Amino acid sequence: MSRQRPLRLFLDSNVVTGGILSEWGLDKAVLSLWAARICRMVLAEYVREEVEENLLSRGAELSPADADQVIDDYSKLLKLARPEIIPLPLARDVARSRHLIRHDADVPVLLSAIQAQPDWLLTHNTQHFTIAVAKRTGLRIATPAEFFRALAQEIS
Repeated sequence: MSRQRPLRLFLDSNVVTGGILSEWGLDKAVLSLWAARICRMVLAEYVREEVEENLLSRGAELSPADADQVIDDYSKLLKLARPEIIPLPLARDVARSRHLIRHDADVPVLLSAIQAQPDWLLTHNTQHFTIAVAKRTGLRIATPAEFFRALAQEIS
């Protein structure tokens, strides 16, 4: 089985942040797929802003050298992956779409994913990005572990 194009992965900020800050794990593995351009990086402007806020906040807890390394790793990831950037949704669209997901802060993320129409939206936030949200929006939503299990089944 061959694909005509690489999988387009839209990551929630918790997966991107986890991949940058962890030494290893599935979040880091997803970022490696992005960096190697095995999968196409779809990055919402809203998610990018959240990731940068998270990294700055976490960086304050690290030594200066480790904080610099985190920022450097994130910059390298963006250069390697050359992401497809999804712009911020309009405020009026966010207000109109509040019914799609339970948590206000997730509406811009969800609208960005709807606009992007990725092959997968990966998140650890299964409390808000539920099966019902996936059905309402037509998005394929999974955790990184669920994504890798599905990928393994597709390969075998």
